[in-house]
Amino acid sequence: MDKLNSAAESLDRALSRLEGALDTLFERAGDPGVVKRELAAMVADRARLADELDASLARERQLQALADEASEALGSAINEVRAALNREGSS
Repeated sequence: MDKLNSAAESLDRALSRLEGALDTLFERAGDPGVVKRELAAMVADRARLADELDASLARERQLQALADEASEALGSAINEVRAALNREGSS
């Protein structure tokens, strides 16, 4: 019977240590439900930010194309003005 009591006491101490370790672990990790919700919110934020980045990059490409087009038009206008001034100067 002593062996049984001793084993029961050892088991009780081991369970107490396990409970303490689990309590510490849960305190450090937080409530699993909260952690899952925070993770889901971070994943949703990442997806939203990725979509916004994609949209911003597409807009940047559009603006760059418009800037290139405007630059070409300005270059052509400058060349036309120079050509007209050269014609006027040589007359």
